[in-house]
Amino acid sequence: MISYAIRRIFFAVPTLFIALTCIFLVVRVLPGDPTAAILGDYISEEKVSILKHQLGLDRPLIVQYGEYLLNFCIGDFGYSLVTGTPVIKEIKAALPYSIELAMGGLVIGMLTGIPLGLLLAVKRNSWIDYWGRLFSLVGLSLPTFYTAVLLLLVFSIKMGWFPVLGVGEAGNFSDRMHHFILPSITLGLEMMAYLTRMTRSSMLDILNEDYVRTAHAKGLTRSVVIFKHAFKNASVPVVTVLGLYASNMIGASVLTEIIFNRPGLGTLIVGAMLKRDYITITSVLVVYSTIVVIINLITDLCYGFIDPRIRYE
Repeated sequence: MISYAIRRIFFAVPTLFIALTCIFLVVRVLPGDPTAAILGDYISEEKVSILKHQLGLDRPLIVQYGEYLLNFCIGDFGYSLVTGTPVIKEIKAALPYSIELAMGGLVIGMLTGIPLGLLLAVKRNSWIDYWGRLFSLVGLSLPTFYTAVLLLLVFSIKMGWFPVLGVGEAGNFSDRMHHFILPSITLGLEMMAYLTRMTRSSMLDILNEDYVRTAHAKGLTRSVVIFKHAFKNASVPVVTVLGLYASNMIGASVLTEIIFNRPGLGTLIVGAMLKRDYITITSVLVVYSTIVVIINLITDLCYGFIDPRIRYE
């Protein structure tokens, strides 16, 4: 297992390197002048030259690229053009809220989607299966922003069960959870729908295998056959979807944070885009890319725990 983990980590490094390179090229090489976006189109050449010098854009591209990679390795993302504070400080303040929200959606999606998918597979072609598939289809069809607005309208404005905006009082756990429930459900509903359909489909394939019928013929209980034999082998595609959607959830959290007025990386990058804070935008994109690579690495490592044969391939 250790050798498999080392190989996956080894392959994750060039993936992150490619992602960082793409961000660098998009910002600096594609048509458009970052200084013009920051200062506007009707600024004197002198001010443009001063800003280019401050940002290091007047140096050769290869030098900029080397400094960019070096700064990433040492965690130096520069200073915000709007607030003047270190960007890494703003990211450290916003990142816990985004991780908290993503983890909440992940837990809700797993705890509801996987058991529901197992139930629908076992109850195939029953009324439970039909209604469950319809429910998951509705979850896939509703955009995240629409689900968020709908939940706010029903449970916050109409019923008054949950607060409309904010994250709650710092240090007050119950108040924080009260503000946390609706945003996490918003992210968890779509993930639940994906996991339900994938778990059902994967389980149906496995339940038709010969070794499952043999396990039944040996007199093993239904629960042992389903959970020990069938679900273990059906879980690899489920983990794949889980990893892919966990990465997608990082992006989906942007709209959720804005709608519920929660601090986080999404709110930070949108604010930076509105204020044309070139340094903050680049830094947040780098953090997003790093998180996605880490999630994909964890997903690959999970394969080795689920199926030992993968370690040797």
